[in-house]
Amino acid sequence: MNQNIKIFFWSLSASLGGFLFGFDTAVISGVEQTLQKLWELNSLEHGVTVSIALIGTVVGSLIGGILAYKFGRKKSLFIIGILYLLSSLGTAYAFDWSVFLIFRFMGGLGVGVSSVVAPLYISEIAPAHKRGRLVAMFQFNIVLGILMAYLSNYFLSGIGENEWRWMLGVQAFPSLIFTITVMLIPESPRWLILQRGDVSTARTILHSIDKDAAEKIIVSIQKNTTKAKVVLFQKAYNRPILLAVLFAVFNQVSGINAIIYFAPRIFEMGGIGKDSALLSSAGIGLMNLISTLLGISMIDHFGRRTLMKVGSVGLILTLILVSQALFSQQMSLNVPFYLFAYISFFGFSQGAVIWVFISEIFPNEVRANGQALGSFTHWLMASFITFTFPYFAETFGGGIVFAFFASMMVLQLLFVWKLMPETKGKSLENMDNIIITH
Repeated sequence: MNQNIKIFFWSLSASLGGFLFGFDTAVISGVEQTLQKLWELNSLEHGVTVSIALIGTVVGSLIGGILAYKFGRKKSLFIIGILYLLSSLGTAYAFDWSVFLIFRFMGGLGVGVSSVVAPLYISEIAPAHKRGRLVAMFQFNIVLGILMAYLSNYFLSGIGENEWRWMLGVQAFPSLIFTITVMLIPESPRWLILQRGDVSTARTILHSIDKDAAEKIIVSIQKNTTKAKVVLFQKAYNRPILLAVLFAVFNQVSGINAIIYFAPRIFEMGGIGKDSALLSSAGIGLMNLISTLLGISMIDHFGRRTLMKVGSVGLILTLILVSQALFSQQMSLNVPFYLFAYISFFGFSQGAVIWVFISEIFPNEVRANGQALGSFTHWLMASFITFTFPYFAETFGGGIVFAFFASMMVLQLLFVWKLMPETKGKSLENMDNIIITH
């Protein structure tokens, strides 16, 4: 098999976890109102129903680094596939609210672990000059999964009283495909050397990735082995920890998950009918997909910082416009257009960059734990935003909430300008110098 095709297949296989990540995240938007009526849920119970997967995701992101460190990247990806499969079947066949919550939580675990392990694996098998777009395939698959969930919800809407079961259960098919494909990929060569001392197998894999650089990479990894610092929270790693945490926080205070989770309801609030709201949500998914593709195509050429600068300015402007429209109550006319523009800037910048950047900035010996920290911060903030958005929107009004998101993006622009280093085209083993000297 051609070297480029081989690396692409390995990266694609791992990034399919992102497709399930996106599908699982967005599919609830099509069933949340039905479930609220079906089980006669009050506002608190309804909030738990929508956010329980995010709670599972927070837990999954915490244990993802442990799984990746102890069992390896490949076995962890297989575990993710099983979690997704059980979750999709369990929620589809749930006979009461408590059973639904258990299996929905299980899906959240899969999302959390995949957000740690999949970008980690791809970053460790990708050549430096292709790493940006290969890791960004994970994000592309996330937004593809979101789009497919919206479209699936739209086409399954109206098929009968059990339509919600089909909306949730259809995820079993891609879950099975993912579980099978990850059995065909090799283990991360960096994990094999650092945790198993298996230089021979790692050498074979590295030669198939980049024959010219293989021996140099092995020497660099072995140097790290002799000075291994497996405890993440120490002074030596303060800089990458700060960068990962801030990047993850800004990703969520942009309001992205509030829009993805509650898109149909936001559109319906503006006077758009249910079917049109579902279709408008699919439009958000399509814009996210196109803009993420654009970001992926540019990330290794222009770099991570350039995409983030452009995206931050766009997010500030579009969020201000959404806020103004909500204050003036011109919802049905303006907000869908502004949200499409917002999603475009988000996909081009934060969407394309987040998992790439966090997977790059930590040294080999703590990369799994560093990736887990970034992912945990991301999902903790996502849970908070998703759980509180309905309350704050109802209490203070959507205009105030979106004005807050806009102000946070001003801070993000300052972060990118002053603190964020450029990691384009740099070897993972040489990243320490880039992070420290910026």
